[in-house]
Order: sequence, then C-alpha cells, then structure tokens
Amino acid sequence: MIIGVLAEQQGDRRIPLTPKNVTDLLELNVAQILVESGAGEKAFVSDVSFQDKGATIGSRSEILKNSDVILKVTAPSESDIRAIAEGKVLVAAFNPLTNHNLVSQLIQQSISSFSLDLLPRTTRAQAMDILSSMSSVSGYKAIILAANHLGRFFPMFMTAAGTVIPAKVLVLGAGVAGLQAIATARRLGAVVHAFDVRTAAREEVLSLGAKFVDVEGAKEDIEAGGYAVQQTKEFIKRQTEAIAKQASESDVVVCTALIQGRKAPVLLTKETVEKMKPGSIVVDLAAIAGGNCEITRNDATILHKGVTIIGDSNLASSMPQDASMMFGNNVLNFLKLIVKEGELNLNLEDDLVAGTLITHNREVVHERVQKALSQ
Repeated sequence: MIIGVLAEQQGDRRIPLTPKNVTDLLELNVAQILVESGAGEKAFVSDVSFQDKGATIGSRSEILKNSDVILKVTAPSESDIRAIAEGKVLVAAFNPLTNHNLVSQLIQQSISSFSLDLLPRTTRAQAMDILSSMSSVSGYKAIILAANHLGRFFPMFMTAAGTVIPAKVLVLGAGVAGLQAIATARRLGAVVHAFDVRTAAREEVLSLGAKFVDVEGAKEDIEAGGYAVQQTKEFIKRQTEAIAKQASESDVVVCTALIQGRKAPVLLTKETVEKMKPGSIVVDLAAIAGGNCEITRNDATILHKGVTIIGDSNLASSMPQDASMMFGNNVLNFLKLIVKEGELNLNLEDDLVAGTLITHNREVVHERVQKALSQ
C-alpha cells in the first residue's frame, strides 16, 4: 500500500504528516510513503527531512495517481478529486456538514473519504482528535495576537513611573480553544472572565484562575458530543445582556463559540462593540462560520469605532511547526485504525472509523452528513 501526502494550496502552512510520522508508518509495513515536493516548506520541513526518514518525494500528479490513501489537512480542490482513481481513500478535514458540493464530488468519484473533524469526542478518540489539537493552537495564538495589537500591558506592573493595572480579558466559549486562551491570558497576567452555555465548563474555567460569567437557563444536550447547542430566545436575551456588561469592561474579547454544522451564534452585537473601550481588541475564531461578533469579517481585520476586530478561524496555520506535529500525530493514530500489516482494513464496526467515514461505495454513509444534505 502507498500513502500519499499532499501539500496545501490555499495558503495553509500545515502538513498532515511529519518526517517522524513517516518512520512510525513504515513500521506498520506500509510499502511506500509519497510526499509532494515542497509540501513541508511552509512548515520549515524540507524534502530531505522526509527522505532521510524513508519517504519518497514526488509530484502532485504522481501522488494523486498512485496513492492508495491520500492525506491532506484541508479539503482538496475539485481538480484534485477528479485526479484520484475510483476506490481510493482520502483523509482530511472536509467540513462535510456544510461543504455539500465536495461531498457530491466524492460520491461521483467513488472515493472513500474520512473527515477527521467529525471524529466522536470520546476518551478513546483523544489521540486522533484534530479539532482539539488545532483549537489548542488557535486559543494560544488568539491571546498572543490580541496582546500584540493591544496598546497596553497584560500583567500588572508597579514602577517608579506609576502602577499599570492588568488587562481584562473576556473569553466567549470555554471549549478547548477557550480554555487555552484563558490559560495563556492568565500566564501573561491578565484578569480573565469566561462565558459558556455548558455548566460543565464552569469548573474548568475556575480551575484556570478565571471567573465564570453565569447566565441561568442554558439548554444542554449530552448527545451533542461536548458541543454547545442552539439556545432559546429568552436565554439569548439574558446572555446578550450579561456579555454586553462584561465586554464593556474588558480590553480583549476572544470569541470561540461554535455549533457544529450551524452558523456561529452572535454573542457580541454591534451595539455591544460600540460600548467597548477605545483600543479594545476582539479576536473571533468563529469567523468562518459567520463569527460570534456581529461585525466580524472572515480573514479580515477591521477597526470599528476604536475597536479592532480580527476575524481568523485558521490561526493554527500561523504556527505551522507545532500545529503540523500535533496534526501529524493525530493522523498517524487514526491510520493505525485503518491500516493493518501494511494493508487497508476498514472495520466499520469501530465507532471511530464509522464516525469519520462520510462517503463509501458511491454513497454517503455518515448519518449526520446524510441529514445535512437533505435539509
């Protein structure tokens, strides 16, 4: 069996497999690992580094034509999919709940596709959970980015020139990205408040030394796999008021709240932004799904009445070395489920295999994707 590694072509700097991962895969008796020439360049990984670990460097066309399993970070282009032979396997993060055209193309080409962003959030899945890994990177980088734009210090300083009071940070959403943002802001010395609709997040927020913004009446669903769910209008009204009060007192707001397969909830209204202090910073990690901030524009930094709003859902790409290391380890652990003794072995009784397989034998086989396509 041949495993192929494709370079990203949409500006993403990450790679789905590192040279160290090549060594581990070859120990699984994989016949050959083909890596596209220059795939690791933006992550500061040379072709020679891959070759030294036993990989073969090839062109994009060679990898698309000859590989049995193709690895990529983000969804491939239409031309890439057309170049993949029928019956081959593609592993990436497809965002299939909203990327319906891509799913249709995968069916037409009879490609067995695994979307790692649909991996069930279970204890067994943690070692291959790309969402958690990449969210950790994004949460950390969001605070660093905010600190870089903020016109004042994060920690308190007592100097002969006067006392500098600590910055106040508000984190909206206490999932993996939010918790990493809280931890990083605390390490930099900021006073941190955090909001989340999930009551389970309260203890985690407090354990990091932040204060939890309480809003009563949140709706929760244990079947949501750790994600937030759609809330009632009454709760949203109370939530908006509580967030508006806290945001008006904050120097930095980091937005991380996402509902998988849906538009991101608006937590920071235009009216609230206009009540924030001049010089305040908003970093919106939910920008690709519409943003938690009403004013956010994806992949853009804008200034609105003295408040800087940074819309960036792909901050993990800005730290390509560690992000690629983490992503590659996640992919390696997933491949261990579907590669046995150098051959492809799809055990559809395995909940992690079945939970990520979206197309197979010209059909959509993932229940949530089927439902999304029918809506």
